[in-house]
Amino acid sequence: MTSLFTFSEMKDISSHFHTAMIFWFFCIKTKEHNFFHPVIDCNSNIKREYSPAAYGCRWKKMKLLIKNISNYLKLTKPKIMILVIILGLTGLAVEKNLIRHEPFKLLLIIIALYLSGGSANALNQYFERRIDARMSRTALKRPLPQGSIKPVHALIFSIAIGLMGVLIFGFAFNWLTAAISLSTILFYSLLYTLWLKPRTDLNIVIGGIAGALAPVGTWAAATGKIALLPWLLFLITFFWTPPHFWSLALYYKDDYNKAELPMFPVVRGEQKTLKQIVYYSFIVVALTLIFYLVYAGLFYLIIAGILGALLIFKAYAIRKKYSPEKALGFFKYTIIYMFTICLTIIIDSYLI
Repeated sequence: MTSLFTFSEMKDISSHFHTAMIFWFFCIKTKEHNFFHPVIDCNSNIKREYSPAAYGCRWKKMKLLIKNISNYLKLTKPKIMILVIILGLTGLAVEKNLIRHEPFKLLLIIIALYLSGGSANALNQYFERRIDARMSRTALKRPLPQGSIKPVHALIFSIAIGLMGVLIFGFAFNWLTAAISLSTILFYSLLYTLWLKPRTDLNIVIGGIAGALAPVGTWAAATGKIALLPWLLFLITFFWTPPHFWSLALYYKDDYNKAELPMFPVVRGEQKTLKQIVYYSFIVVALTLIFYLVYAGLFYLIIAGILGALLIFKAYAIRKKYSPEKALGFFKYTIIYMFTICLTIIIDSYLI
């Protein structure tokens, strides 16, 4: 008697079942605690289900529900997570096999990566909620300082989505990826947020390890092992992080000073920070050129060369004639730089 499914197919079905159960459990629990569901006591006199008053009540509930979901989404820092997802996809593009042939697994990786990275960001906001309330950059933008979400709900939400992400990686892919995911959450939310950030001006240098691990994690999910290429992508991201963040810290220097956080510009001063931005920019460009020698094609070399020349030029420009506005302009360019480098690698992977 022949089996209906092969062993590998049974394994895939099992992993997908576990993933569905994790998602179902999360939905049930969030409903139990009214995380997203607004509590509105509609007028008890509204008896007719299709009356204008009943529709008005439902509309109020819907608007509040959307606002609640938006507040929880803000905890995950979605703008940052878009770049993390792009970094993860870059690792998969270099690996080539999964991104081209397994769309469902690709979707699962994106979901798990967002959940685990979003968990780290949400825990960061939970632990820094009092500091965020003292900084103009965050006091009016983040839900916890605004009182839009209860701290205990933010903590439960952070842990829940983190567990979901780690378990999806574990059951649907492998436990190496789950371990990388879990270590990223713990490193960023605990070691960086609670220990490094309030104690050393090199906090962002060391803390950058967490964000840079995205391509390593997605490669491990696709292959079950770790190789040289994702680590090279890790190094590019790791050395890109300090000039990216220091330029923002220069612009908000007074804010960090008020919050008593020892960011590099606050402790070492503007000129020393600007000098380090130039040095790190050279290292980033050098690593992108090494990536060409190891893997990429001519299309990548041309784009990376132009972007790298602009990065170094802009780093020198703000050092020569500094202003907070120019630092903010450099910060914005570093985002464009990393996005474009990643997209160039993805496109180039289909050309070579």
